[in-house]
Amino acid sequence: MTARFAESGGGARPLHVVTPEGLPAFLTLLDPPARAFAEGAEFAAGPGEVLLLPDASGAVAAAAVGLGGAEARARRRFTAAAALARLPEGVWQIASGLDPEDAAEAALGMLMAARRFDRYADAAAPKARIARPEGVDAARIEAVAAGEALIRDLIDTPAMDMGPADLEAAARAVAEGFGATVEVTSGAALEEGFPLIHAVGMAAGPGRGPRLIDMAWGDGPALTLVGKGVCFDTGGLNLKSGASMGLMKKDMGGAAHVLGLARTIMALELPLKLRVLIPAVENAVSGPAFRPGDILRSRKGPSVEVNNTDAEGRLVLADALALAAEGEPGLTVSFATLTGAARVAVGPDIAPFFTGEEGLARALPEAAAKVRDPVWRMPFHEPYETLIEPGIADLDNAPKGGFAGAITAALFLRRFAPPRYAHLDVYGWNPTAAPARPKGGAGSGWRALLDCLPGVL
Repeated sequence: MTARFAESGGGARPLHVVTPEGLPAFLTLLDPPARAFAEGAEFAAGPGEVLLLPDASGAVAAAAVGLGGAEARARRRFTAAAALARLPEGVWQIASGLDPEDAAEAALGMLMAARRFDRYADAAAPKARIARPEGVDAARIEAVAAGEALIRDLIDTPAMDMGPADLEAAARAVAEGFGATVEVTSGAALEEGFPLIHAVGMAAGPGRGPRLIDMAWGDGPALTLVGKGVCFDTGGLNLKSGASMGLMKKDMGGAAHVLGLARTIMALELPLKLRVLIPAVENAVSGPAFRPGDILRSRKGPSVEVNNTDAEGRLVLADALALAAEGEPGLTVSFATLTGAARVAVGPDIAPFFTGEEGLARALPEAAAKVRDPVWRMPFHEPYETLIEPGIADLDNAPKGGFAGAITAALFLRRFAPPRYAHLDVYGWNPTAAPARPKGGAGSGWRALLDCLPGVL
């Protein structure tokens, strides 16, 4: 894994990032032999197109990578990162006449493309390295790349090595790096104070018991992040099919998101009071497993009828959100791989979000467009409140009928959340490899939130 720019020592070769509309200006920068070479190679600055430019001896002296036209740039993120695997060994300096947003995306994409997950198999890093670029906030880009790398590493790690205790260890490692504090509630105290978290996680094996992780750092306007930490989801007694269970190591993706975002906030020393709450559980099957039809009492008080043990994420988040609401949480944001309905609605790339905060509702999509981290607002549709009210208990964790699954889940969470609240229903996985976005764990929506935080806290 790498999330830092290389030191050039003055010897970096230039890597030009070129759009078709900027191609004529780029060609004028080249000396006549290099210009003739580029024209002879018919370099058109298409998306991901790479041109290696020789010097008089024939050695590679510079390179160019195309971004494609405006339509291509709108359809494909981090295109410039495609060059990294095709550049010769050495240090390269991004040189471009791009606008700041395109330049920042190119630099971030290069760092993310250099990341390798090599815990279980050799994964050689690219031989080319990118020097600290000019004209962008390089320190911020490094912090964001490190946050994304952490998210991906946590999600990519299989459940055998990423149970509740391992997730706690990861949170402690992040906290120790920046002087944050961590408190963990487990055992009898968890059963007493967080009954929904305990109920979901109590069937797990020895050493994999449920817990509530509580991290605190900094001072200033308050931000509370709550992340779903279901380290593996069998579906419980409503057992998932094998096909549906195959990716359930990623069901702690919400926890990974809030840890990656928290790491970035602390690295950037943002002036805010940060709290991170992670209910960490494994939804397993054994004798003590909670059952369909059980009625559970929540930390906040309302009872919940369990009509599907595979709708466990909203249960553990409910207790964590209730804890947040007991203090002075400021803006509270939850991240969770919560519903298949969200994926049906917007696919894997887009993070749907719910909020009653109109300022955030305007700012988040604007930031998402700026940093190329797409989000889409969905409604807290009040008439659907009746769908989560079963009659025999205060709330239903899995309304029958299957309609509006993402909305009813968000409405359920809102019953427990503080007043200033937003929820992001993320996928946490990239199903198809793309530049800077290999197949596997992936962050979504958190970079957009980071960008707009100063204006919404």
